[in-house]
Amino acid sequence: MYCIGPERCSQADSGTNYRWNKLQIDCRGKTVVELTLMTEFIVVYVTVGSSDEGARFARALVEERLAACVNRLGPAHSIYRWQGQVEQSEEELLIIKTRKGLFHRLKKRVEELHSYSVPEIIALPIVEGSEGYLKWLGEQVLTDR
Repeated sequence: MYCIGPERCSQADSGTNYRWNKLQIDCRGKTVVELTLMTEFIVVYVTVGSSDEGARFARALVEERLAACVNRLGPAHSIYRWQGQVEQSEEELLIIKTRKGLFHRLKKRVEELHSYSVPEIIALPIVEGSEGYLKWLGEQVLTDR
């Protein structure tokens, strides 16, 4: 039987406090795996229907400080199931870097701007990164409050 229990801790680095989650997986009282994940920042994937839509999204999210940076990759060839049919389309993939605490505000803004009725909005944690880049990222976006 495996048990998972999170433990909060913090690490000060160059005057910046980052939030870390410490996760221990025990097997009958014995630690078998211990992971430390940084949870301050996330990467959000959003697909859009055109290059123009991608440019509009990227500019809006950065100007509104909901994102520090948006990479636009395309064309992305997507194959997916929609309303019972297998569909294929050409899209642009946005890779958005932001603070985890801003996700709900960013998600709401994406939904307001998006042409799709069910947009892809997927967040992934940034588990490690260069100190300088993460410091810069934190300085470019709004705080969680």
